[in-house]
Amino acid sequence: MSLVLLLQGRGAMTAAELAEELEVSERTVHRDVLALSEAGVPVYADRGRRGGYRLLDGYRTRLTGLDRAEAQALFLSGVPAALREMGLAGVAQTARLKAAAALSPALRDAPDAAAQRFHLDAPGWFAGDDPPPAALGPLARAVWSDLPVTVAYRERVRELEPYGLVLKAGVWYLAARLTGPGKKGGTKGRGTEGRGFLIFRVDRVGEVRLGEVPFERDPGFDLAGFWAEQAAAFGRSLLREEVTLRLTPAGLRMLRHVADPAALPAALESLRPDGTVRLAVESLAVAYSQVLRFGPEAEVLGPPELRAMAAEAAARLSALYASAPDPTPPS
Repeated sequence: MSLVLLLQGRGAMTAAELAEELEVSERTVHRDVLALSEAGVPVYADRGRRGGYRLLDGYRTRLTGLDRAEAQALFLSGVPAALREMGLAGVAQTARLKAAAALSPALRDAPDAAAQRFHLDAPGWFAGDDPPPAALGPLARAVWSDLPVTVAYRERVRELEPYGLVLKAGVWYLAARLTGPGKKGGTKGRGTEGRGFLIFRVDRVGEVRLGEVPFERDPGFDLAGFWAEQAAAFGRSLLREEVTLRLTPAGLRMLRHVADPAALPAALESLRPDGTVRLAVESLAVAYSQVLRFGPEAEVLGPPELRAMAAEAAARLSALYASAPDPTPPS
């Protein structure tokens, strides 16, 4: 099937090209072509240097309909690493072949043209080559099939309804609703939190047991919206300290580049005419590094310990630049 779709989408292809694309041997390609011919598929070989296999002009297979798994995977085809980790790479490849085969000849280069112009690299910088979490495969199957799961998570057994998976900076997270013993909260209330939805890191999930009877999904659940809410809440939860700064006009322009994004709206709201702002920070150590980035465009008004740290840094800088540098270059 994949061989026919490749020939239908690309025209002539050599046995070597087909073998590389299908990840099989050239002998397997020759055997499959013979089987297709015996089954009535009009595939034939061109001889010579530019030869290869092709379908009879005008022939189009009608076996291009996508099944449910292929249709779902097709919408994730822009994230190949994620597909591989979830075990869906083969399904997505078949879906892309079917979609390409259904295009008119004038549009068959569209998928390749798009792939050469746009690419999504999901993992963060300096990510290692660690294999995906062992729990990711079974959890992905449960998410696709709406199957409840029983998992070991942080030395506790939890019964979950897995609603979705999120890949953030190379780390997989599961959005799920607690069910059974240990369930926190109920299904009443407004918002996803009031309905028992939580986030779990997949690499901290131990054994996964899939149920057999699908659960009924909450029609009001929105994965993207839920993740945005949780990410924003997590960012705000890290901001446990508050400092007061007086910024120059240049410092005000720098504020959005220095402050934590989660702290910026409240800081701008607190802005006074004299340039004083209250800025939420993760810790005084983090605030100290932020103050140094402002340089002379910010004065620390509080707390006193941060002002003392900034004064000491200013004194050290003043001493460092008080005299001319040694003109002798280092050896």
